[in-house]
Amino acid sequence: MSDLIFLKLGGSLLTDKRGEQALRPGVLARLAGEIRQALSERPELRLVIGHGSGSFGHVAAAPYDTRAGVQTAQEWQGFAGVSAAAALLNRLVCDALLDAGVPAVSFQPSASAHCLDGRIIYLASRPVAAALEAGLVPLVYGDVAFDVLRGGTIISTEEILTYLAEEMEPAWFLLAGDTAGVYDQDGAVIPQISEANLAEVEIALGGSRGTDVTGGMAGKVSAMLSLVATHPGLRVRIFSGLEKGRLQQALLRPEAGNGTLIAG
Repeated sequence: MSDLIFLKLGGSLLTDKRGEQALRPGVLARLAGEIRQALSERPELRLVIGHGSGSFGHVAAAPYDTRAGVQTAQEWQGFAGVSAAAALLNRLVCDALLDAGVPAVSFQPSASAHCLDGRIIYLASRPVAAALEAGLVPLVYGDVAFDVLRGGTIISTEEILTYLAEEMEPAWFLLAGDTAGVYDQDGAVIPQISEANLAEVEIALGGSRGTDVTGGMAGKVSAMLSLVATHPGLRVRIFSGLEKGRLQQALLRPEAGNGTLIAG
């Protein structure tokens, strides 16, 4: 769908991942305003937003290794804590969007997600589609989930949006983070990544600054390459949301944006 964009607001963008529940309120308010402006300038735009957990969910999950599995009473206590931390950040993000005039409706992934060994095998997508049809902006987020083999796990925002993309077929997947794109070994932004040049750039792909239990940049690039391989019409752009106006520009003209393009 040429007017449907999936937007991920990175946890490292919304929070300081080196702290604990360290929200960047000014950044969040500005991003919400840029989203509202883009929707005003491009009325046909349909948008699904997801956000990472940053210094909320990731920090809560790290002591328990929640993504790897949940079995003991102590680990289930940690599971509940991660759920609460992720939901707290989601409430803050949703409130900021509503305050800016964006008709955001939050969907809690753990309410319907079923996983098998860390992989989503079911997630209710029909309510998300219904929200879009009503002219609303669905909002999802990285969350805990019950898992047939692991007991419990964590599902990242990218995994959730990738699952939804199977049915909703967005034209663009925009990843707004705290870096200008994917960097090479010299610190320059790599303009485009595909399977053709992956071997040249993957050595430069590192992890994530601060606490991140879902893979960092290397994991994101790998997941996005797999996604565009199975959806030939989909394109991905990784860019900085810290630079004023970049998000609005990406929503209005994603093909002409800055950062790193990932395409098949």
